[in-house]
Amino acid sequence: MKATYYKYILNFKQPSGTSRGVMTEKETWFLVLEQDGKKGIGECGILRGLSIDDKPDYEQKLQWTCANIHLGKTVLWESLIEFPSIQFGVEMAFQSLASENPFLLFPSHFTAGIKSIPINGLVWMGNEAFMKQQIEEKIADGFHCIKLKIGAIDFDAELQLLRFIRQHFTPEQMEIRVDANGAFGLSLALDKISQLSEFKIHSIEQPVQKNNTDTMSELCKITPIPIALDEELIGVFSIQEKEELLQKIRPQYIILKPSFIGGFRGTKEWISIAEKHQIGWWITSALESNIGLNAIAQWTFLQHNSMPQGLGTGALYTNNFDCPLEVSQGQLWYKNDVNWDFSFDDL
Repeated sequence: MKATYYKYILNFKQPSGTSRGVMTEKETWFLVLEQDGKKGIGECGILRGLSIDDKPDYEQKLQWTCANIHLGKTVLWESLIEFPSIQFGVEMAFQSLASENPFLLFPSHFTAGIKSIPINGLVWMGNEAFMKQQIEEKIADGFHCIKLKIGAIDFDAELQLLRFIRQHFTPEQMEIRVDANGAFGLSLALDKISQLSEFKIHSIEQPVQKNNTDTMSELCKITPIPIALDEELIGVFSIQEKEELLQKIRPQYIILKPSFIGGFRGTKEWISIAEKHQIGWWITSALESNIGLNAIAQWTFLQHNSMPQGLGTGALYTNNFDCPLEVSQGQLWYKNDVNWDFSFDDL
């Protein structure tokens, strides 16, 4: 078996804002396996400044992975514990190589085009007019669940945007999720969450920065809005550490990004512990290209979670790869009559 890796820069169609700043491009890496005339591909989706494996030796670790590909998926996964995005790329590449079609990793009613996956519509941070425009577009596109990134503009303006939605749509008609990306100060978090509760919010992601477990635990006990952990899960590697974190904080939900938490195996570990403690969960992509998004979506369908998932980011880039994934009326579909616009020779 031969393994090679390739760097690929994804360019955003328009600058995309979070509470940590504005992104114009996103770095990703592809891992390609070759054996007996077949090829498989995996995506190592890293977000600089956020991924736990954003380290100076990241590329050297990819080189090591390719040089030791003969060790196999399981040994490599365990050897790459501190590089969850490469763990994901390895799992995906081996599954792709083993599949008849390198992009049909997990056949199901979803890949047959019979069933869809409900997803949330993502509203990026920006000025009030830009965010209002995105909300109106998501509503027009038929979404019944939207997720707003908050914490970058004036909080009163963000409340006004939520008021705008609720003036037109009841909680039954439109589910609202908000993602603070840790933007709330420790002393003001509960007050801000209380103000948000007026608008019947489904959940708030990561209201305070990670590693404030005492504060987060207290918030989860008294919050009027269910709290979802996101960044808090990054860098928690062992099953024991995962169990201890969820037992201490007791969140209402956890949000699972395979590229950040050890691929499918790492995600499955979190799901198992969450369900044991009656904690809800859903799966989200981490701005991968359509290569990684395709694998995550196919695997997510097999987890049988009926909540809206966070999988609709494929259209963000100017240079993504056309693929069978299509968003329609707030659902992600797999359109078998659409071919992949991808060639291994282009890497």
